Amino acid sequence: MSAPLKETAPAQGPAPRPVGRGAVRPGDRRGEGVVLNVFSHGFLALWAVLIVLPLLWLVLSSFRTDAQIGGSAFGWPRNWDLGVFSRAWEKGIGDYFTSTVVVLAISVPLTMLLGSMAAYVLARYEFRGNRLLYYFFVAGAMFPVFLALVPLFFMVKRLDMLNTYHGLALVYVAYSLPFTVFFLHAFFRTLPTAVFEAAVLDGASHTRTFFQVMLPMAKPGLLSVGIFNTLGQWNQYILPTVLMQPQSGDDPERYVLTQGLIQLQQQQGYASDLPVLFAGVTIAMVPMLVVYLSFQRQVQAGLTSATLK
Repeated sequence: MSAPLKETAPAQGPAPRPVGRGAVRPGDRRGEGVVLNVFSHGFLALWAVLIVLPLLWLVLSSFRTDAQIGGSAFGWPRNWDLGVFSRAWEKGIGDYFTSTVVVLAISVPLTMLLGSMAAYVLARYEFRGNRLLYYFFVAGAMFPVFLALVPLFFMVKRLDMLNTYHGLALVYVAYSLPFTVFFLHAFFRTLPTAVFEAAVLDGASHTRTFFQVMLPMAKPGLLSVGIFNTLGQWNQYILPTVLMQPQSGDDPERYVLTQGLIQLQQQQGYASDLPVLFAGVTIAMVPMLVVYLSFQRQVQAGLTSATLK
């Protein structure tokens, strides 16, 4: 006799999803993603237009004449003459540019050195008053510049550093340290402790551990905050206006770029030369654009590395 045949149960697939008012269908999620993507890209495109168009208008206005600028604000240049940049450089932009570079050559490295050392100690060492000192630095970032202009002026005057490069550079350092310490403090806390302990076990001193082990590991953060400090100090106007004024007839003018552009406008008077003024603004703007565009990947890596570790 043959064995009785057994009925095979039908294969059971995945349980059907309930369809109701609260159910979310895959098509709905894809639709929401498309809408969000279009909105984000549209906002970024609008933001890019708002940034690029004024810069482009500024550069194009350098090649136009006073009559063209007065006739139409959005006309196209008829003569692409690069001599306007030479005229702007000779009318004082070259001296203002040099003064700005000299001040930043002192202030930015000193800010990075002192800020990184303070942030490293506050982030890696536990001692009494650590948090109080850290909050003291953070509170400095909320201190308005305008609130300290009068006492700052008299303090710098007593130190005989008015209208000097090193006096302005030291003030830049003081105002840039709070942000530098706040940024690098968070970055140093993300660095692996095992590397620090290995360096200590190998007999490295605290100074050698900082400069040869921990500081190279913090290179992305240092580069990011260094570019932010450069941009902020390059565009500073109120502090140079107060501290970089000639104190006597024999005292030379050491104006920085932000002061120099205002001085260039005032010197023109009724004999306006707007292309020279636009060319001066372009000369002041281009170096910072080149710096940021050259290191934008490093800036993004420095801003995101602390959150990804």
